[in-house]
Amino acid sequence: MSVVEENADDSLYPIAVLIDELRNEDVTLRLNSIRKLSTIALALGVERTRNELIQFLTDTIYDEDEVLLVLAEQLGNFTPLVGGPDHVHCLLQPLENLATVEETVVRDKAVESLRKIADKHSSASLEEHFVPMLKRLAAGDWFTSRTSASGLFSVVYPRVSPAIKNDLKNMFRTLCRDDTPMVRRAAASKLGEFAKVFEKSQVIDGLHQSLVDLHVDEQDSVRLLTVEAAIAFGTLLSREDKKKLVEPILIELFDDKSWRVRYMVAEKLIEIQKVLGDDIELNTLVGLYTNLLKDPEAEVRCAATQRLQEFATNLPEDKRQPIITSQLLSVAKELVTDGNQLVKSELAGVIMGLAPLIGKEQTVSELLPIYMQLLSDSTPEVRLNIISSLDKVNEVIGASQLSTSLLPAIVGLAEDGKWRVRLAIVQFMPLLAAQLGQEFFDEKLLPLCLNWLTDHVYSIREASTLIMKELTQKFGGQWASSNIIPKMQKLLKDTNYLQRMTCLFCLNTLSEAMTQEQILKEIMPIVKELVDDDVPNVRFNAAKSLKRIGKQLTPSNLTSEVKPLLEKLGKDSDFDVRYFAEEARNGLGL
Repeated sequence: MSVVEENADDSLYPIAVLIDELRNEDVTLRLNSIRKLSTIALALGVERTRNELIQFLTDTIYDEDEVLLVLAEQLGNFTPLVGGPDHVHCLLQPLENLATVEETVVRDKAVESLRKIADKHSSASLEEHFVPMLKRLAAGDWFTSRTSASGLFSVVYPRVSPAIKNDLKNMFRTLCRDDTPMVRRAAASKLGEFAKVFEKSQVIDGLHQSLVDLHVDEQDSVRLLTVEAAIAFGTLLSREDKKKLVEPILIELFDDKSWRVRYMVAEKLIEIQKVLGDDIELNTLVGLYTNLLKDPEAEVRCAATQRLQEFATNLPEDKRQPIITSQLLSVAKELVTDGNQLVKSELAGVIMGLAPLIGKEQTVSELLPIYMQLLSDSTPEVRLNIISSLDKVNEVIGASQLSTSLLPAIVGLAEDGKWRVRLAIVQFMPLLAAQLGQEFFDEKLLPLCLNWLTDHVYSIREASTLIMKELTQKFGGQWASSNIIPKMQKLLKDTNYLQRMTCLFCLNTLSEAMTQEQILKEIMPIVKELVDDDVPNVRFNAAKSLKRIGKQLTPSNLTSEVKPLLEKLGKDSDFDVRYFAEEARNGLGL
């Protein structure tokens, strides 16, 4: 045998192994081979792939679900490997088989791949090969093939002749009336998508009756899918037809006997509001929405409450304020004492978003009492969500009202038992500082900020060191020298090494907001003392601090102030201290 022939055999050897693995009893090996199917196809060439590999895959379609799932995905990308669009129809047979298996994820992936290769077919090829396959699936004995068929109509319909379009309409309508709930569910989920590819003049005659039938189906899992379909119909029909044919269906779904359907309506509420728009009597829509807010099921109330701010924003501007104050807020006040904490938590997250919509006077009289009540709620998530909307209130009611109404509650929450609540308050301090001014802040809030530096939770200590920089940028370096540096000197002497490390972290952030002169006078003496600390963790953090603080200094100050300290740490007995000292020297170019 020649050297060339031997090399050719060697290059084909891995392919032979992969093909053998397709038949192997070990599922892991079969899975590995299926994942490399495109490599096998490339090696075989387009003709052998069509005639041998695809045929082999069609014959051995009965395998473990995880193998079939990967196969269904791979075949969707096989068009160039079988010779391009002219031969793409040879992929239909294996994918048709995969679209009928019992496992849902495999069927879904097969349908996804069929949709992908439908685009590669010419119109003639679609009619010759794809449509007959779709008809076989739609008329299959097992519900699995009929559910898969539902997802293929919309990709075929726009590109076939009028006679075939008529057949497709009839087939889809038959699926909508199928005896098996799973098939009706699949058809309902694709109804809106199918309607969107219809000629607009044909939507009412072709599909509206299916929507009417499905929205009163005995299975709630079918009815809930008609919410989205009805919204899709609403976007396609004229105002007059929408009012007559879609609005009554959506109104019925608002009051459906199943909470799952009402939940879906609440989830899609904003889309419904946009579709019905000016065509529905405003008080009717608001009444339907407030019914969802009062729903007996907590999940429905939760979903409806989540959309309170957006629903209110979308109301017509001239009628918005009276509707919010007279109708929406009266229900919101009841939700403040809701028995379900998730509902209250959702309310806390959106209620203050109404403040800009109703103005200062109404915010103070209507929203502040709700805000105060939620601030003192027993559930931490409720308190956390309401604190997070502090900036929205502040924009509307201003600093003076904020300080008199909310400050006592904020001070109380600064020492809340739940650290995430304390963290939210820490993060709002710079905002409050900007609004309340230095004098008021120093008197009321500065002691809280300094106490957080010694909090037992690291995240609070870390967050409080970060806000010190923002506060210094607002109030100036001299303010930091008078108010924060004395606290650093106390922490320097603390017996707990964690507090001494907090001192270093705080100095790191302060150095970025203070002048060089202040750094040398106020910060460096403290760092020098910590370089000689007894605890190695403190010493190597001092090295890291010198690297960060050194970036704010001139080269001459670096050489005189920082270099000797890093040289000292470079000779430390602890390996980590020496490592970080060396890293700092390299970082500063010393």
